[in-house]
Amino acid sequence: MTVEQVESTPKDASEALNLNESTPKNAFETLNLSEPTMKAIRELGFTSMTEVQARCIPPLLAGKDVLGAARTGSGKTLAFLLPAIELLHRLKFKPRNGTGVVIVSPTRELALQIFGVAKELLKFHSQTFGIVMGGANRKAEAEKLQKGVCLLVATPGRLLDHLQNTPGFVVKHLRALVIDEADRILEVGFEEEMKQIINLLPKERQTLLFSATQTTKVEDLARISLKQGPIYINVHENLAAATNDNLEQGYVVCPSDRRFLLLFTFLKKNLNKKVIVFFSSCNAVKYHAELLNYIDVPVLDLHGKQKQKKRTATFFEFMNAESGVLLCTDVAARGLDIPSVDWIVQYDPTDDPREYIHRVGRTARAGGRGRALLFLLPSELGFLRYLKQAKVPLNEYEFPITKIANVQQQLEKLIEKNYYLNKSAKEAYRSYLQAYASHSLKKIFNINELDLKKVAGSFGFTVPPNVNITIGASGRSEKKGRKPTSAGYSSKKQDDKQHYKKSSVSAKNVQYS
Repeated sequence: MTVEQVESTPKDASEALNLNESTPKNAFETLNLSEPTMKAIRELGFTSMTEVQARCIPPLLAGKDVLGAARTGSGKTLAFLLPAIELLHRLKFKPRNGTGVVIVSPTRELALQIFGVAKELLKFHSQTFGIVMGGANRKAEAEKLQKGVCLLVATPGRLLDHLQNTPGFVVKHLRALVIDEADRILEVGFEEEMKQIINLLPKERQTLLFSATQTTKVEDLARISLKQGPIYINVHENLAAATNDNLEQGYVVCPSDRRFLLLFTFLKKNLNKKVIVFFSSCNAVKYHAELLNYIDVPVLDLHGKQKQKKRTATFFEFMNAESGVLLCTDVAARGLDIPSVDWIVQYDPTDDPREYIHRVGRTARAGGRGRALLFLLPSELGFLRYLKQAKVPLNEYEFPITKIANVQQQLEKLIEKNYYLNKSAKEAYRSYLQAYASHSLKKIFNINELDLKKVAGSFGFTVPPNVNITIGASGRSEKKGRKPTSAGYSSKKQDDKQHYKKSSVSAKNVQYS
């Protein structure tokens, strides 16, 4: 069985669309898209293309392979979905032909996001669409694939599973492969799966590979997946900043024992805003969500230990909310398009400037404005040099010490008396130290520089609990807890006091209104 081709005669685009000189060059009308697609675009309220769309869509419509580098929030989802849908429409692709387009995404949340946009764009088309991902019902997925899914969104592991084990999953007529967030796919360990997927798919196809960062592994994946001489499109190579111009970014220098107090104060004052807070571990997200909800600061939480059904429900609840707070790990940092996020707070900083960029990419999307706040200890100020080298401009924010809610005693009493919160706090404390010990920039994020008494205080403990963590490449286990010094297991240096003077945690440049 062959895919039915559409015989078409070239038309002058402006004549066919009745364009006039007043039509903007970046208007979707200039692309000569099919009427069902244009109807969906109009219904979604899109009028003009972003830079990545204007540069990627024409060569993709012409059948070229593209290697794209674009900042998060640049509109690349539409940049690959529109040509994919037009390809299926032009070929009159039908379910009996199997799958014509496969879009590979690193996470289930991002896959759901892409699937949602595809559903809207295909509203007036006859082509079928579907999604396969880890955590979902595999049997139900297989039944749909056997009936024919023209456009398929997938996570790598589940896609490979179906390619190898689902009879009736037809990909011999595949015309296009999209690999979105390729760097992230490789970072989370899907390198071998991607190689197998590419080997199992037809060689005669169009391929689009998007990656926010260009690494050696991404280059290797591009070499085996793209045809020779792909078009390389980098929409941010000449920009002075690696992050969005509409993003106001700042950092606050805050010692460990005031971190939670500052976060609590900040969230209380911004309950009418949409805020995402990043933590370094699932246990930290879990504990802080339990604690904040217990003390009447309503928050949602999203992390990798949750079941898929819970993660999906949380994601859509926050996405549809006008205001609210979402606590999460980096599982939510890449690609998710959540409308109108006002603040990105990095409570636990990443040690990789690229991950910083991906995190703050959740705000100031698609031309909107947003703000980002990075928490740093005095000993972590060296991280700013790396951000500067990565073209990330930050200003120092100050929060007046008198404006920070002093709820430390209440926190300590709560953790002491509530068995479940105490247990959760201890796990979060252990995970924080474990994550800190795992940082690659050890000169900046040095676990021996931590004042454990102050760190423990931020989790509600008056005395550092004894916990086992793994230190260094040898994987040896160490018990961290009380030592003879009053500062915890390390003797704390005086630069805390020098940098953190009377007003060092203030809000000179931050407006709460």
